[in-house]
Amino acid sequence: MAALGASPLFLPQPLSPSSRSRPCATCRGVAAAARPGPAPYRTGVRGGGGAKKRLASRRRPGWVGVPSCLPATEEGVAAAASASEEQEEEEDGYLTREAGWGVRRMGRVGEEMRRVAQVQAEAFHVPVALFNDFFFDFFKAEVLSALIYRVRNSPPDRYACLVAEEAEPTTQLSQAPYEKIVGVVDCTVQDEDDILKHLQGADEYLYVSGIAVLPSFRRRKVGTALLKACEALRLQWRHRFMVLRAYEDDDGARGLYTKAGYRVVSRDPDWVTWVGRRRRVLMIKELPVHGDMIQQQ
Repeated sequence: MAALGASPLFLPQPLSPSSRSRPCATCRGVAAAARPGPAPYRTGVRGGGGAKKRLASRRRPGWVGVPSCLPATEEGVAAAASASEEQEEEEDGYLTREAGWGVRRMGRVGEEMRRVAQVQAEAFHVPVALFNDFFFDFFKAEVLSALIYRVRNSPPDRYACLVAEEAEPTTQLSQAPYEKIVGVVDCTVQDEDDILKHLQGADEYLYVSGIAVLPSFRRRKVGTALLKACEALRLQWRHRFMVLRAYEDDDGARGLYTKAGYRVVSRDPDWVTWVGRRRRVLMIKELPVHGDMIQQQ
């Protein structure tokens, strides 16, 4: 299960054309409004381009960046949170409860978005011997920028960030709500042809990625709760198939997904190991869609 919180496979994937809204002037306006402010998570970074090149070797393989039209500034976070208030709101409450954990949609406010970035950064950051704090803060800023970009550019029924917390907390009652988040997962509607060929009769599917659990909360069924919440969201969005990827040699993560009902349908070609990459498997789960939902489509 350690790989569940550490595998780069689960970092947020690039939005496919069908999963994002068209690039708009509003997004550019947000970036323009945010540009004058300092970036709190990039303090001390000089020559951003050069620093990013130096950081490339210190990120877990598989991390894919996103357009930097929304920098991880105070203004950028506030702009994304403010814009999200115009989107359709979900009913209060959890998507699911499992083993004492409740999973809900991320509250689109600055503090909660930063907490989500913190959880994912702790899960995916590769420690280095020198200047580890500096590189961690830089990586966290990238994660936050990716999150802001997704929130700002995704329709509310095609992307959601889900967070896990204690459903009935009995300790640390003085904590702010966002400080109780211990796990995160991203759900994105996609339609990639290479995956659709394994999904009979489907033209879209729900892609699960970015699964991250704080180290001190692993092996406590937080990952199971997150997966069940993804299924609940899939039912709301009326998709038959759920898709995710795992490393072929990650027995812990694959065991979790198999137990949850996922099955392997394809593997990376052998040649990927020749260039120093680990082979991945594509796993899918098919779930029924209620007849009344089919009629509404």
